Amino acid sequence: MPGSKSFAHESDAMPPDASGAVAGAQPLTLSVHSLPDPALPVDRRTRLGRTKMLLVLLVCAAPVIASYFTYYVVRPGARANYGTLVEPKPLPDAASLPLTDLQGHAVDPTTLKGQWLIVVAGGGACDETCERHLYLQRQLREALGKERDRVDRVWVIDDTQPVRAELVPALREATVLRAPKDALARWLRPEEGQPLEAHFYLVDPMGNWMMRFPANPDPSRVKRDIDRLLRASASWDTPGR
Repeated sequence: MPGSKSFAHESDAMPPDASGAVAGAQPLTLSVHSLPDPALPVDRRTRLGRTKMLLVLLVCAAPVIASYFTYYVVRPGARANYGTLVEPKPLPDAASLPLTDLQGHAVDPTTLKGQWLIVVAGGGACDETCERHLYLQRQLREALGKERDRVDRVWVIDDTQPVRAELVPALREATVLRAPKDALARWLRPEEGQPLEAHFYLVDPMGNWMMRFPANPDPSRVKRDIDRLLRASASWDTPGR
């Protein structure tokens, strides 16, 4: 074709040198684009590394955040909680809530973390209401089936009265502690007009009191609320402290 020679490659017009390479040809190179650019300032590279680390931490924490967001923020109208959701109140330290076991040894409150807790409060003499609560507390945990190992029963005695001997067998798998009533009441708050011992109190594995059940509770409705919470937290909560 006329004029076709004007489009000939430059390499065709350049004779090879003594080694056989075409003069003026560029060598083939490989570029790696995933390595940090050494031209970036050190402080900028540090900020980028920290940002990536924070993103990884957020991904790991997402299940916990999502379950609490679902329960505390997204509340579909079709779902009615039987228990009263309260603003989570962290477990106090030993100075604010001095706990002891039945032998009088000090117990660090932080040792209660790591499990869901169904808490009952009351005097050591344990009247009829107290006995019913301790019985229901045990039945509720057993009714959870395979999930019961994620829940502990806690009875906090708020006076110095000894525990009646006939109650001891039923408390074999429960945690029984003593605490001054005023200190306990600063953490767990009863419904207005009700005594401290009128309720079941639910504490999450991070040590936050977050739900209070009505006086004279309906056990089936209490269990339904606990079931929901256990399902919501299944992705991040595991049995055992």
